Amino acid sequence: MLLLGIDLGSSSVKTSVIDGESGKCLATAFYPTDEMKIIAKKPGWAEQETAVWWTNLKASITDCTTKLGNKKNDIGAIGISYQMHGLVTVDKNDNVLRPSIIWCDSRAIGFGEKALNSMGKDFCLTHLLNSPGNFTASKLAWVKENEPELFSKIHKVMLPGDYIALRLTGEINTSYTGLSEGIFWDFEKNKVSEELMKYYGFNTSILPVAASSFSVSGHLLKSVAVELGLPEGIPVSYRAGDQPNNALSLNVLNPGEVAATAGTSGVIYGVTDKKKCDPLSRVNTFLHVNHTHTTTRLGVLLCINGTGILNSWLRRNMGGNMTYNEMNEMAETIVAGSDGLSILPFGNGAERMLGNKDKGAQIEGLNFNRHTTAHVFRAAQEGIAFSFRYGLDIMKETGIDPKIMRAGEANMFLSKVFRETLSSVTGTVIHLYNTDGSVGAARGAGIGCGFYKSEKEAFKGLVALGVTEPDKTVESQVEEAYSRWKNFVESK
Repeated sequence: MLLLGIDLGSSSVKTSVIDGESGKCLATAFYPTDEMKIIAKKPGWAEQETAVWWTNLKASITDCTTKLGNKKNDIGAIGISYQMHGLVTVDKNDNVLRPSIIWCDSRAIGFGEKALNSMGKDFCLTHLLNSPGNFTASKLAWVKENEPELFSKIHKVMLPGDYIALRLTGEINTSYTGLSEGIFWDFEKNKVSEELMKYYGFNTSILPVAASSFSVSGHLLKSVAVELGLPEGIPVSYRAGDQPNNALSLNVLNPGEVAATAGTSGVIYGVTDKKKCDPLSRVNTFLHVNHTHTTTRLGVLLCINGTGILNSWLRRNMGGNMTYNEMNEMAETIVAGSDGLSILPFGNGAERMLGNKDKGAQIEGLNFNRHTTAHVFRAAQEGIAFSFRYGLDIMKETGIDPKIMRAGEANMFLSKVFRETLSSVTGTVIHLYNTDGSVGAARGAGIGCGFYKSEKEAFKGLVALGVTEPDKTVESQVEEAYSRWKNFVESK
């Protein structure tokens, strides 16, 4: 059996098809080849058109099926990974009512803060394990207050992955982990939070029915199968937000294991069996994909909005026609610490780990007589790694204290400078693997449809590609640079 995984990101939609038996990736593609547009009508806003998601999904699947030829008929299950915390609204005819308010949109921060104060910090941190913050529930509250006519037409609210599943199957549903990422879930009562729904004035009927991440939630419609060039009736058997899914893709399923990503945003995601939260809600806790009523598996998530997007911005505005690899090579010519140059990567909206403050991307210590473009490239990558260290120190307060960090060989982890800086400044050993979100979603589909009889079976083909250890020869320079960077952050 072949397994198809879809990874709906904010930059692109990536699709991969793997051979279920060997775990080998047979075809992969992503669209668009540059980046999907983020609509920002006002400062702090971030929206995307769902039609654009679908257009790029079709293009990536078509590319894969073209490579597969007749083998595409062996695809037996579909898994979906998606950008977390977004809001999609549809009416009774399944028509989308407005562009999706996506994860990095910060317009609802005030709604979340008011909810925290009104419902009480003790209640929120005990039952929700988070402040309502800027998550999906608060985004919906913003719509309710600012677009009341539109709100009155809402039949169901969905996460981005729920919407993709709707387009594939015609069925509206969600997952338990999805409800938790929207901050709708009561961890004490193991059900949707009645108190939160009552506070915001939401009827529970507005939420889709939920099931396990590993379960068949529908089958590919005939009309959609024709549109995508796939066999009719393929089960959609897995769904998870991008960070829980990234953890799955790296076989991070048990307490103490940690996964990391550094694409547009940066994430450290650790698994625990303890219901312990950050009292300031700077890192957040959700149900992990393998959580059950009898086995507690929670994911503690550090999310940094502005990470790889800084590197992308530099490439577009300072890199000319350079590739990322060429930028990485230039960064390697500069010694650790970037000769006193520090860069804050926080230019993609309010940062949860900074108390929901939007500090923006900033440069300190720039000297026109010493610093070059190469210094800027290195300082940017160091600044991104330092933001991981800053957040990891917060995570340690919740009991997440990794010695090993697993990551896919992609995005910022392709850079030797970034890997070595991150390893050295955090004191962790980084293991890289031949996987990504779309491959993880494909493996999840195999678990959900019952093709794999155990989780262990699902990770055949997961291969370690390399290990990066802390570099003792630059430890003092990196720590000094981090201290300077941290002071810069906390002075702003």
